[in-house]
Amino acid sequence: MKGIREIKHRIKAVKNTAQITRAMQLVAASKMKRAQEAAIAKRPYALLLAEILGSLVSRVESAPSPLMEKRSVKTRGILVMGTDKGLCGGLNTNLFRSLHDLDGDIKFVTIGKRASQFVSRTGRDLVADFTVSDHVSFSEVRLAAEYMIQAYLKGTIDTVEVLFTRFINTLRQEPCLEPLLPLQDMDHTLQALRARLGVTEVVDDSRDMLFEPSVDALLEQLPALFVKEEIYEMMLEAKASEHSARMVAMKSATDNANNLVADLTLEYNKARQAGITQEILEIAAATANQSAA
Repeated sequence: MKGIREIKHRIKAVKNTAQITRAMQLVAASKMKRAQEAAIAKRPYALLLAEILGSLVSRVESAPSPLMEKRSVKTRGILVMGTDKGLCGGLNTNLFRSLHDLDGDIKFVTIGKRASQFVSRTGRDLVADFTVSDHVSFSEVRLAAEYMIQAYLKGTIDTVEVLFTRFINTLRQEPCLEPLLPLQDMDHTLQALRARLGVTEVVDDSRDMLFEPSVDALLEQLPALFVKEEIYEMMLEAKASEHSARMVAMKSATDNANNLVADLTLEYNKARQAGITQEILEIAAATANQSAA
């Protein structure tokens, strides 16, 4: 049985670790709440913007924007949204697993240090990387979004896809590889957005509308804005997933540390009791020897 002093030292070390993980759990919980609220609040706006764009597209016959034109795919462009920090369970591992089966000519753009490190380490073609803060803003994400849009318009890439972690709830997050460009089937996009919001009733908008300055003028700006807003919404989902996963991981670490402290305390008490018993036996034996003498 281990010495009492060594066991006490281990108990102290584990308690210190539990205090650290508990503090990290509380910080992650605070960030998680804010990130979840931001992600959920963004969804109705994304749906409204998609409905407006869908309504405009339905009023023109030809492809209204270069971002909507179909073309042969030679080079794919994938934006990978990872985390800057670890200690978030298997979040990044599960996300990056989606890349293992991808082949062909693919150019990668990353957000987050973990994503850029993985893409570089595995020998993939990393053409740009970006970082965002914990309280991610549209202006931060816009830089990455504009880079992807310009690369698509220049013909450097023929698709824009986003690999991120979709936030379902605090205990569940799912890796998703979502196609963004070219914008083709707005009906499918609307169905997906409505499903996430739980919208079942769809209003058929067939009214004649007057658009100012014109439908064509709006379609010059709106598709790019929609792509930027979609990437921003995905980044909010990724952040909510990150903080949720980290909070759960730190809670699990704290619980494991507390359980280990309980086990070590029991071991300490047993060792201490064994030592006391041994001392009593030695005293009794010495007393018996003196009496016999």
